[in-house]
Amino acid sequence: MPVLNDAPRTSVDNEKGEEIVPSKDSYRPAGDSDYDETSLQCPAHTTDRKLLTRIDWYILPFVSIMYLLAFLDRVNIANARSFNLERDLGLEQTDYNTALTIFFVPYIFFEIPSNILLKRFSPRVWLSGCMFGFGLVSIFQGLVQNYAGLLVTRFFLGIFETGMFPGCFYLISMWYRRSEAQKRYSLFFSSTSLAGAFGGLLASAIGKLDGARGYHGWRWIFIIEGALTAVVAVIFFFIFPVFPEDAKWLSDEERTYVKARLRADQGNNAAERKVTLHDVIQVMKDHRVWLGGFMYLGLIVPAYSYAFFAPTIIKTYNYDPIQTQLHSVPPWAASFVFSLLVAVLSDWTRHRAFFALAPLAITIAGLATLLAVHTNRTVEYAVLHLVTIGTYGVLPIIVCWFQMNLGGHHRRSIGSAWQIGFGNIGGIIATYIFLPGDAPYFTKGFAICLAFVLLSGFSSVLYLISIHLENRKRAKTVTDIGLTEHEKTEMGDLNPEFRYMY
Repeated sequence: MPVLNDAPRTSVDNEKGEEIVPSKDSYRPAGDSDYDETSLQCPAHTTDRKLLTRIDWYILPFVSIMYLLAFLDRVNIANARSFNLERDLGLEQTDYNTALTIFFVPYIFFEIPSNILLKRFSPRVWLSGCMFGFGLVSIFQGLVQNYAGLLVTRFFLGIFETGMFPGCFYLISMWYRRSEAQKRYSLFFSSTSLAGAFGGLLASAIGKLDGARGYHGWRWIFIIEGALTAVVAVIFFFIFPVFPEDAKWLSDEERTYVKARLRADQGNNAAERKVTLHDVIQVMKDHRVWLGGFMYLGLIVPAYSYAFFAPTIIKTYNYDPIQTQLHSVPPWAASFVFSLLVAVLSDWTRHRAFFALAPLAITIAGLATLLAVHTNRTVEYAVLHLVTIGTYGVLPIIVCWFQMNLGGHHRRSIGSAWQIGFGNIGGIIATYIFLPGDAPYFTKGFAICLAFVLLSGFSSVLYLISIHLENRKRAKTVTDIGLTEHEKTEMGDLNPEFRYMY
């Protein structure tokens, strides 16, 4: 990883092939906790580990709870479907699929504008405001009386949720170095697995309110979960995290140190700089940015297929509505545990590529089995666990790998929004590949999921080759070409001194 400073340097490689750039200050006494591993001196009253723990408690609980509730409000329609939603609203044929699709229309197009507004208004104001919005919309979703009303609420749900995922990822990336980010990313992203598991359990309980005050159970699912989101959003407006530059809970000395350790790892981030249309155009000229989008797109199809159709698939195993909800929980729980395990190993080895590719083999094996086995329900249900752990285990690795290889606020805010926005086209595809007429085997749906997983793997290999060749090229050329600090900041990861992480 790079250390960008003005000190004389000599480049050497460690056993993992990473470039180490020692500076005149790089000596660190053994056991001296006042220094972190980038050889920057911590403030005298703390250590790097203690400060990092404080940052974890400041960032991770908030973004994880926020995204858990966002994902819950997004996919609880799958649980509601088991409690007479289609009959009450008069849905026919593919109406349910269309209601799922319309969510992604604004969700795709407003990702980049949302991240630009996030930077302008601060995460506390923008993300908590959006959270309050989709909480209200979820409540209204429980009050609709017809198909048109359902479409309108799903559309506005997509508008308010559009900034949650890229915004939270962007915020996390501006607090942590690349070598320590994966555990944090995966813990945050694993809130989707918790949301799936929690959603199944909650729906099985709320479903028992069927008939209360004249409302069927599906209405109570939307109303109760939406009200919870709105209440939490109001609290978050006052306490949600911000960027390091604006963190008042840090002392001036701590704030300076946090910014310095990130600058040593990633270069200047240009936090004070506004993102312009010219920046968007320049970032989108980078072929690696496009590859990042396809890496994510290929996994979103199976991810949303399970999120939206798990109850539909499991129902074909002859369970009643309550048992269907309960049986949707274990695959989510398995993916949560596996995702954290992969993240810990990835950070420990300081390697991303292997952990972005290896779990894909598990997903491929699971989908291939589902295409071949149709008479053994026990095997089919067990294999669903393989699909979820492979898919949800690799998603945060791919996003972290790509986004942490983008340098600077402007390139990262645009690149992260692009990856999530473009990738969520897969959400639209996923909504139409598990149709009622394809039950009980859903051969077409599983085959399409398999094809997109292969697309993700192919794109990931191309991305790995691209950054490897670029690192080799930079290692063989003169990196000190007289760039000013401003020019280095503008270039971000295109700075010749930057090294991409594998």
